[in-house]
Amino acid sequence: MVWDGAIGEVREVHAWSSAGGWTSGRGRPKDRPDIPKGFDWQLWLGPKADRPYHPAYAPYNWRGWWEFGTGCVGDMSVHNLDPAFASLKLGHPISVEAVETDFVDSEVIGGNNHVVWEFGPREGMGPVTVHWYDGSLQPPRPAELEAGRRMGEGSNGVLLIGSKGTIMGGGWSHSPRIIPEPKQREYGRPPKMLPRSPGHHRNWLDACKGGPKACSDFSYGARLTEFVLLGDVAIRAQKKILWDGPNMKITNAPEAQRFVQEPYRSGFDLASA
Repeated sequence: MVWDGAIGEVREVHAWSSAGGWTSGRGRPKDRPDIPKGFDWQLWLGPKADRPYHPAYAPYNWRGWWEFGTGCVGDMSVHNLDPAFASLKLGHPISVEAVETDFVDSEVIGGNNHVVWEFGPREGMGPVTVHWYDGSLQPPRPAELEAGRRMGEGSNGVLLIGSKGTIMGGGWSHSPRIIPEPKQREYGRPPKMLPRSPGHHRNWLDACKGGPKACSDFSYGARLTEFVLLGDVAIRAQKKILWDGPNMKITNAPEAQRFVQEPYRSGFDLASA
């Protein structure tokens, strides 16, 4: 739809998820419960620095701690912003800023984040601004969305705002449609420009067996991951960061570079392999 020009030139993207809030409080837990029988805590820690076991980290809530997870920004925007990243041929952002977050702590990841990425021109497309919202935050409701119709699907969604209209979809690339609905019916369906996937498990297995490369192989997945995780770097830096993608460097805040390349403990890094 984007490549067919259905909504003109896209200069603005908004995506969101209500997920988050996996942890509360600040800092590490103070108590020292016993490690459950049969649980290899050191194996679970893997490359991360040793720390006392606590059920606040494992088996589930690891995603709410900086040492182990990425919060909602890394957990959900990789799904809900993927269609925008692909269709707009995004790569390295110019800048990233966390304009809102509940709190910044060295251990616990805060919720209610609003992160903004700026991208320059690429492959015949103009500059674009990408917004992410999580927790209780959502983008402004589009004026063209019919009264009584909810944004996105459930608690996830994406809006691609173009010069000639807006596409609204759910999370995980679900149900993209031009709004309001009469404009979608007038447009119809775009020509097929992309190969259809047999499903991501089958797609991956076929690639492993020597078939066509996976549709989200490392050449794509690494760029998508870099894009979303720079949102977490901006949260921790507590300032707008300027990004030199080819060299993987923050050019205006060298003190935040430690969030880009975190150390592995001995035995897990390439130097000791």
